[in-house]
Amino acid sequence: MKILVTGGTGVVGAKLVANLRAKGNEVWMTDRGHHFDPQFIRADLGEFRQVADVVERCKPDLVFHAGAEFGRWNGEAYYESLWRTNVVGTKHVLMLQKEHGFRLVHFSSSEVYGDHTGVMSEDVMDKFEIKQLNDYAMTKWVNEQQVLNAEAMWNSQVVRIRIFNTYGPGEYFSEWRSVICRFVHAALRGQRYRVHNGHTRTHTYIDDAVEWISRIATNFRAGSVFNIAGSHRTDIKTVSDTILKVLERSDEIVDYAPPEPMTTIDKIVDNSRMLRELGALQELTFEEGIRRTVNWQRDIYGL
Repeated sequence: MKILVTGGTGVVGAKLVANLRAKGNEVWMTDRGHHFDPQFIRADLGEFRQVADVVERCKPDLVFHAGAEFGRWNGEAYYESLWRTNVVGTKHVLMLQKEHGFRLVHFSSSEVYGDHTGVMSEDVMDKFEIKQLNDYAMTKWVNEQQVLNAEAMWNSQVVRIRIFNTYGPGEYFSEWRSVICRFVHAALRGQRYRVHNGHTRTHTYIDDAVEWISRIATNFRAGSVFNIAGSHRTDIKTVSDTILKVLERSDEIVDYAPPEPMTTIDKIVDNSRMLRELGALQELTFEEGIRRTVNWQRDIYGL
């Protein structure tokens, strides 16, 4: 199968490209920067001409649309790029899908569940009016509305996936990255970091998440929506405690704080549809996932 991955050099995208290639697919990739891969074509999703050039050159049967600005605080600080890339960029992809007829897997986020206090099953938004809590979450829900409109107007063939707190090797540190990435980076250096008590999350090891996502290529059912999430739900203090346990450090470098405002308290995920339709796998244990993440950062940063 000929596949295009947008955001193909990103944390999830790069692993997905490798996974799909290992399964015998011809995989092309695009992202904003330059890259050495011979099947890479540079494009900014916010520029229609550039995205159109990628599609016309590689002529994909299937597109995994992973390209996006990531993260709540990044979205607040760089909201112009967030809305342009996530919303305008997704519209470009959908317009090109209408013209070329490829199938599409659209990457959404668990953030779309916003302030929902119950179990996060895929049909929650069909039953409740959800308040998204930040610009990043808003763009992801706008994207899903664009997808639904494309399905209704043009019979576009799309699968939507909502990814829950993926972590692991390959996520380079910045202050805008995920909580596990930032905690590991600080703890390795003995630097202080803040833990907001009271929040729970379901963290999914990167390789497990990518395997589930890649299975959609051979199990594509247009109109489907999947939560991509493992089974390791923990509170944020336990995340920190696990990192410190692996590093054999005390929590003297941790500042504990009340729950973070405008942030979902509990993300209680229902992943039964994913397991039923994409199949179960032997998940990596949370402690081992943290250990591999710590070792990867230690090697990358020479610590």
